[in-house]
Amino acid sequence: MKQKIRIGIVGYGNLGKGAEFAVSQTPDMELVAVFSRRKLSKTQSGVPAILLDEAEKYSDKIDVMLLCGGSATDLIEQGPRFSVLFNTVDSFDTHAKIPEYFTTMDTAAKGAGKVATISIGWDPGLFSLNRLLGNAVLPQGKDYTFWGKGVSQGHSDAIRRIPGVKDAKQYTVPKQEIIEDVRSGKDTVNSAKETHSRDCYVVAEPGADLAFIEKTIKTMPHYFVGYETTVTFLSEAEFQSSHAGIPHGGIVFRTGQTSPGVGHVVEFALTLDSNPEFTASVLTAYARAAYRLSRQGAVGAHTIFDIPLGFLSPQSPEELRKNLL
Repeated sequence: MKQKIRIGIVGYGNLGKGAEFAVSQTPDMELVAVFSRRKLSKTQSGVPAILLDEAEKYSDKIDVMLLCGGSATDLIEQGPRFSVLFNTVDSFDTHAKIPEYFTTMDTAAKGAGKVATISIGWDPGLFSLNRLLGNAVLPQGKDYTFWGKGVSQGHSDAIRRIPGVKDAKQYTVPKQEIIEDVRSGKDTVNSAKETHSRDCYVVAEPGADLAFIEKTIKTMPHYFVGYETTVTFLSEAEFQSSHAGIPHGGIVFRTGQTSPGVGHVVEFALTLDSNPEFTASVLTAYARAAYRLSRQGAVGAHTIFDIPLGFLSPQSPEELRKNLL
């Protein structure tokens, strides 16, 4: 019997639990353990829950480690730490810092002879692929990306890190009238700050400085500065009743002309009931790719642009040509 790809998960929040579901649905993989800073009594699947500082003991027992922490603070530290021990896949999504993060991960992984697959998910990730495809096919054109309406995990995590915040969710809201303009082929504004607003719902700790929290959110670099941002404080009960889910989605457009007066619109859209579960499914598919790259002798950091799509599928190249081409 062919050996299954042995998977580990670092972090047991929404994304980590989504990864646990995703691995369970993937016949050519098996989950070895979940690693957490917290002492966990159990996991959903029953696999061992191991303290993070003991992960090094599993370096020969895990083929690919899924790093499921947040970009704001976790992955900056955990990415380099674990990429010298394991082949890794992460969803680092602070767009402005990706080049710097790539360099850090490339140096660490190359030094250890490992593969580090970074910024995997749906944006950055699948949306990035579609932007690349649109640019290549329609070189004379324009890109548009709309996110939401939905919960941004990275932005929500960044708010929860603010002192005095007990819980929070941030919804990215696209402006529908602009979407319809783009879909009809009109040339319109292209800045994300012009095409979206950000709605923040926050549960504050008792006695917290609400003015400080709101100001910190609205002035947070790379996350909220320049956006139309609203902050709403509500009770924990109101938060749980109205904001329990984690939906998201979005649309990537490429509009352009192939000759004067001959226009085209390329559109790729996602509607997601669960942002973390879908993101985790993308991470899990790319774990297969990272494993295959490693088996071929690849080392260093890779982005979604560097990996053949065929490496994501459990099917062989012959099966892909027969069944999907």
